Amino acid sequence: MSEERIRVFTDAVKRYFSQTAGEAVEIDTAFLAEDGNPVYYDYTGLISISGGFRGCVYFSAPRVLLRHLLVAHGEADHREENLLDLVGEVANNFSGNAREHFGPAFAISPPVAVKGRPDRLKSDGFRRRPFVISVTWKAYTAAIAVCVEGAAQA
Repeated sequence: MSEERIRVFTDAVKRYFSQTAGEAVEIDTAFLAEDGNPVYYDYTGLISISGGFRGCVYFSAPRVLLRHLLVAHGEADHREENLLDLVGEVANNFSGNAREHFGPAFAISPPVAVKGRPDRLKSDGFRRRPFVISVTWKAYTAAIAVCVEGAAQA
């Protein structure tokens, strides 16, 4: 995946936090995960990609970052189901922005939200070494992993 195409995801992250939380985020340079083991935190929202592309995009964040995002949304209920809904919503937002850029060949599934690491990340259908984008907001770090191949090797 080219630097330009990774930028589609980093721009989506910046836009989301700017619009939702009214604050900027720090984004580190994307890197290839070592040994195919992407970074993950307490909660993970995963979007499967199909069509002309194949793989997944996921957002993984610690509980405390998600709780702060719920507060930014005006939500006082921080129960687990709301944390899971939020992590899925964030993953869906990033992937939806990417779909606008890549077009209908970048077909996205509804989000799957789990506590911890999704079992699907071990699937042979995904990149062996996904790109990981590290995001820092309010001193908390989260990760977006782009495990996508296809469409002329995106």
